[in-house]
Amino acid sequence: MEKKNIDWANLGFGYMETDKRFVANYKDGAWDEGALISDPTVTISECAGVLQYAQTCFEGLKAYTTEDGHIVTFRPDLNAARLKSSCERLEMPVFPEERFIQAVSDTVAANEAYVPPYGSGATLYIRPYMFGSNAVIGVSPADEYQFRVFTTPVGPYFKGGAKPLTIRVSDFDRAAPHGTGHIKAGLNYAMSLYAIVDAHKKGFDENMYLDPATRTKVEETGGANFLFVTKDNKVVTPKSGSILPSITRRSLITVARDYLGLEVEEREVLFEEVKDFAECGLCGTAAVISPVGKIVDHDKEICLPSGMTEMGPITKKLYDTLTGIQMGRIEAPEGWIHVIR
Repeated sequence: MEKKNIDWANLGFGYMETDKRFVANYKDGAWDEGALISDPTVTISECAGVLQYAQTCFEGLKAYTTEDGHIVTFRPDLNAARLKSSCERLEMPVFPEERFIQAVSDTVAANEAYVPPYGSGATLYIRPYMFGSNAVIGVSPADEYQFRVFTTPVGPYFKGGAKPLTIRVSDFDRAAPHGTGHIKAGLNYAMSLYAIVDAHKKGFDENMYLDPATRTKVEETGGANFLFVTKDNKVVTPKSGSILPSITRRSLITVARDYLGLEVEEREVLFEEVKDFAECGLCGTAAVISPVGKIVDHDKEICLPSGMTEMGPITKKLYDTLTGIQMGRIEAPEGWIHVIR
């Protein structure tokens, strides 16, 4: 299929409408067959559950053109499983996992002309999401839901390379100890907006959230998990019941162990340990790993030995290996790459 006339090299990380999106509706206790449609408009009741009580969840993944010309997605089964967990926690009907993968595949295939070519630095971002669509005025789950998948081509998260970020320790809490921090609920991200805007106003790139119970342990940022590297090259990731189980983080752990032969620890990370780490990164779908150079705790600065000019050496190896797997340059573990075309 002929590609759209898009300046792939200069794409930003934003929304561009594509030709098709998938829509399925839940009513009377069952999902309909769903369909690919052209209309990007969503029409719902003014009293819809999503508008009144934020009953919505979502996922994010990407489609890539590999070195050998295939169009693939990366571990969509884990996105399907995570959406299932989100739906169960929010009292929403589960969209079957096999149908999730098929819907993602069909939507990408229908928008093949928007999948950026290999080597362009761009990818096709995929956003599956679900929301309560019928009128709900009392505080209760909706009875009807809509599941949708849209795509949009995006450029690299960092133009000109990933420069280390400066983050601050936030005075706000991201999630309650037994709340919804472990699922991808829209309300989690709404809660983080004030804090991230405030951080940007004060010259910081992101927030580091500590555990709300004791404020002594590292949790995550508003939209990414932390990954640390010790001075003896051990990879450490925080473990907590209120951290979102990042697919990128889980994949990087496998890369560290099985591809790079590094020791990995998934455990509680005390904030007082941070000053002793050699490298720090934020990991997620958008950028894979965003390096962190400085962490500011009110009037105290922690400057990572990896510095403020480039990724640390272990972080760079992790980034290069995982992106190599995603783009087909490095052989992937079984089941990681889902071929669409």
